[in-house]
Amino acid sequence: MPTKTITESDLTATIRDNDIVLLDFWAAWCGPCRAFAPVFERASEEHPDIVFGKIDTEAEQALAAGFRITSIPTLMAFRDGIIVFAQPGALGAPQLEQVISGVRALDMDQVRAEVEAQRAAREQSA
Repeated sequence: MPTKTITESDLTATIRDNDIVLLDFWAAWCGPCRAFAPVFERASEEHPDIVFGKIDTEAEQALAAGFRITSIPTLMAFRDGIIVFAQPGALGAPQLEQVISGVRALDMDQVRAEVEAQRAAREQSA
């Protein structure tokens, strides 16, 4: 499946309605972003069950700010609506495959339990 341009209007539905979503925060003027783009595109073709979304930080400044993007490219991975990976910097194909394998292998019951424990701890300290 080719990469998909993600905007503020379809971000929530994209994350909610798909099991795994990878987001590439990028800008046209960014050299490392341009170097990572074909790697991301090839991976999207090799993994048709995953949504590969691209967020142009110039066009979608509110999204970039909302996710606190301070360096691009930044790759984020969501599984079952939960952010499970976020890292700035261009990845090579082997590193991106490693991220994809790691996201696929997650025990989501454990992840949900950890998220709930963190939420409860924040509420308790507030």
